[in-house]
Amino acid sequence: MKLLKLNTLFIGMLAILLLFSIETQAKKYNFITSSVVPAARGFAKVTRDNNRNYVIKLKISNLAEVQRLDPTKLSYVVWLVTDRDVVKNIGQIESGSTMMSKKLKANFETVSSFTPVQIFITTEDDASAQYPGSQVVLSTNKF
Repeated sequence: MKLLKLNTLFIGMLAILLLFSIETQAKKYNFITSSVVPAARGFAKVTRDNNRNYVIKLKISNLAEVQRLDPTKLSYVVWLVTDRDVVKNIGQIESGSTMMSKKLKANFETVSSFTPVQIFITTEDDASAQYPGSQVVLSTNKF
């Protein structure tokens, strides 16, 4: 009976340690204060999934609607700089009422096989742009 309780306790402790180790693998990178949208704040979290891909999650607050910026653009585009110094378009942050609330919060999530070393967001007229425009709204430092 005591041995069964000890085994159950050991398995429980091991499960808790595994949960904490998985959580600590998530890396959090804050965005640098923007001169384009100074009130915008946020961070990127990068983790690995079971297929060894990178899961990238962004949480941003106080991000003005893209149509209110000067010059006016149509979308926010998220870019990833890879470990081979290649810049990839990894998606669009919707700035309409569907994705951003009245509190101007935005979330973004994607999966990439490329190893990220930096993430930044630009304003673009075309969400499928292959190269980033010149108006960088938010950026992390290199990691």
